[in-house]
Parts: sequence; structure tokens; C-alpha cells
Amino acid sequence: MNSTWLVVADNGRARFFTMETRTGPITEVKSIVHTEARLRERDMTSDLPGRASSNSGGAGHAYQDETSPKEQENINFAKEIAHELDVARKENKFKQFVLVAGPGFLGNLRNQMNAQTQKLACFELAKNLSHLEAEEIRNHLPERLPSL
Repeated sequence: MNSTWLVVADNGRARFFTMETRTGPITEVKSIVHTEARLRERDMTSDLPGRASSNSGGAGHAYQDETSPKEQENINFAKEIAHELDVARKENKFKQFVLVAGPGFLGNLRNQMNAQTQKLACFELAKNLSHLEAEEIRNHLPERLPSL
């Protein structure tokens, strides 16, 4: 297929659209909801972190994860989106794609995509537009998108 995909995502939802022209309408073809993004961080952990004791008789300290449970869920969802894009790339469902996501989540998406899929990203926009209607999303995209 010679279409361009538009992926609009945040940490709780990813929407996949097709675009046939730079200025034409976009059509939603798929949506993925990540319900874990709605959980509070305390609901994601089962108990308190472990503790280490000191040999010198002083007080111990709690172990702390380098990545919070909330951030880990964001990374997991970014992996899921990257996987969807990779499968679609292998099935030739698009020739290039536009990626729109909030700045932090956009970084997670980039980190999870393989090099072959990343090469097909023709434009990125660091804005969270996933809650908007298709026509409103289209209005946020510049008319000077790369040739489609």
C-alpha cells in the first residue's frame, strides 16, 4: 500500500490513521487503549520496597527502583505501539508514517522502535493530540508535511 500512516498517541491511547494527501482528511483505522495508564502508582505496586540493613548497627535504607511503576507502564505501552508499527511495516501497510505524541511519550516511542521502522518516520510532532477528533488533529498538522 502506498499510504502514509499517522500515529497519534499518549500514555493511555494510540490511534492509527491513514492519510492519502498532505492536506486531505485522515481516516482512523485502529485504536489501542492502555488501561493500566489510568491506575495510580500505589495501585501498581503490591507492597513496600525491600530494605537493606547496615552492618555498623545504623538504620537501614529502602531499595528504590530506578524506574517508577508508572514510567514502566509507559515504556510497556510504547513497546506495544512500536510492535504494531513494525508488524505493519513488514506487511507493507504503509510507506512512511507521521508520529504525534506528547514530548515524554514521544521519547519512549523512539526508544522502543527498531531502526528499520524509525527510518520510515517522515515527520514527528511533540504534542498530545490523542483526545481530539480526527478533523482537529488534521488541523494541527502543518500543510508542509513531506510528500506523501
